[in-house]
Amino acid sequence: MEEKIRKLKELVDSSQSIVFFGGAGVSTESGIPDFRSTDGLYHQEWKFSPETILSHTFYECNPEEFFRFYRAKMLAPDAQPNDAHRKLAEWEQQGKLKAVITQNIDGLHQKAGSRNVLELHGSVLRNFCERCGRFYDVEFILKGSGVPHCECGGRVKPDVVLYEEGLDQNTIERSVRAISEADVLIIGGTSLNVYPAAGLINYYRGNKLVLINKSAVARDLAANLVITDPIGEVLSQI
Repeated sequence: MEEKIRKLKELVDSSQSIVFFGGAGVSTESGIPDFRSTDGLYHQEWKFSPETILSHTFYECNPEEFFRFYRAKMLAPDAQPNDAHRKLAEWEQQGKLKAVITQNIDGLHQKAGSRNVLELHGSVLRNFCERCGRFYDVEFILKGSGVPHCECGGRVKPDVVLYEEGLDQNTIERSVRAISEADVLIIGGTSLNVYPAAGLINYYRGNKLVLINKSAVARDLAANLVITDPIGEVLSQI
């Protein structure tokens, strides 16, 4: 472990263009469960599977049940950034890290101080009226009950990408550009199961690929450095 930490530190110290690509494992040390681990949402009891509930079809057909699950399981307003979030923000402030590309929707990277955050799947902190476009914050959803509605009568939808919905094209293009221009790409806290997000790493053209994840990933990667420990624990040593 010490040798791998030393190698990672050398890569970071010698780089001026790091891009970080992360997933749910980045936030588990902040108390937010991931989806596919033993303690993740996919292994918790519910009437329907999370994957079914978090689909566009379910949202349209069963909004009451969608929002009941959403308030209970997807919102964590008291969660705080951990060592991984803070270290990435520190690298950005130093000019080393050019972008954080995240599959997470919790806003913890920004809470830690990161500015160039590309949210592939949106954010629970933003909500919009489907009729007039008015913005509502997360408190509006938390404090309400049932299906939230705007003053105009329109339904208020979380600005998150549900299953069956497409990713924002501008976010994809900015992510592709950042990854293709990076000299070091660090992939952390993701099993690379979710597409099309996981496919973005194919645009990396460098030869300094780092993988930090507690479990095996869903695809073979020619990573130069693989660390199988909690990412916050790892980055706190850099």
